[in-house]
Amino acid sequence: MNDWLLFTVAALLMWGIWGFFPKLTTGYLDPKSALIFEIVGPIVVGTIVLAMVGFKPEFSTQGAAFAIITGLAGSCGALFFLYAVSKGSLSVTVTLTALYPLVSIILAFLILKEPITLKQGVGMVLALVAMALLAS
Repeated sequence: MNDWLLFTVAALLMWGIWGFFPKLTTGYLDPKSALIFEIVGPIVVGTIVLAMVGFKPEFSTQGAAFAIITGLAGSCGALFFLYAVSKGSLSVTVTLTALYPLVSIILAFLILKEPITLKQGVGMVLALVAMALLAS
């Protein structure tokens, strides 16, 4: 198996677990409190990775800024997700939020000038139709 495929499957599994446990968590904690405890996980993983690079990570001002924005967006998204699953169905919430690549694709098209093929465009439209059907 190719390295990228192994990492892809590992990410899929971890994100699947990530999408499931918040429903259990918000049965015991309010979303704001849940987020505070949820942040412990990245701190542990970040500390392990920091040790793996000998406590000397690469640094670039732009790279660090983009990474911080990524972390802020991810944390805000996690908080909104916790609110959503605390009030709604896990299956619908996870499915709808899993359409986040549409936002990434549109940003890549607008900012990075990455092309969108006809097949990809049709797929995006079908994803939006699926979103509308699931949300109704």
